[in-house]
Amino acid sequence: MLLAAAALTAPAGIAVAAAQAPAPAPVTVARYSFDSGFGAGGTVADLSGRGMPLRVRAADGGAVRFIPRGTGRAVALPARCAATATRCPRAILEGGDDVDLDPGTRAFRFGTWAFATPAQVGTGANLMQKGVATTESQWKLQIGQQGRAHCVLVGRGSTRVYIVRSTVKVNDGRWHQLTCRRTPTALAIFVDGTARGVVSVPAAVTVANGMPLRLGGQNLSTRSDQFGGALDEVFVSLG
Repeated sequence: MLLAAAALTAPAGIAVAAAQAPAPAPVTVARYSFDSGFGAGGTVADLSGRGMPLRVRAADGGAVRFIPRGTGRAVALPARCAATATRCPRAILEGGDDVDLDPGTRAFRFGTWAFATPAQVGTGANLMQKGVATTESQWKLQIGQQGRAHCVLVGRGSTRVYIVRSTVKVNDGRWHQLTCRRTPTALAIFVDGTARGVVSVPAAVTVANGMPLRLGGQNLSTRSDQFGGALDEVFVSLG
């Protein structure tokens, strides 16, 4: 199965900030493949050797499912809540507050393979995140309006949101590799290994918070930008 941290290439017309000097190779600090399903204690194991296991948090009978993908498996989240629903099964996967996932001002990458349809995304859905925009700081990967993938950064001590939107849609019922990359001066988004957008980010923007890693939604509220699709090969790397 392909890994989410595959090589990334930029097409003509999209500039991605390059390092001024040779830098060490990125170090993967969290990785989840879902191939083995649940392990001890009903958790999904981290495969990087540095991350924390994922646990399911659920409400109203929500549950995650493991579905076939290639030679392995992916994880499918519950369907999104209907606006008129009085009871809505929902679930997210949650890790711990891992210091390795607080990059500060360092370069880092995060991403996943995602399968989504318009119904599974609605007007917006959070695929993976650490932190909340209005509390401390945040990094996030979401699918927003018009089915485009978004990478989001919010620095400590600031309410300014840095967001880059992909130039292509990803809610077309096919698997896509989505990667966010923060360099010293920019935030770029890659779809299937190709750069599809970039915005400038000041080098001083610091991302660090006391929140856990969450997949599939901001929390268990019925209005938490639920993602009703499927994820595979989730990763975070530093450098």
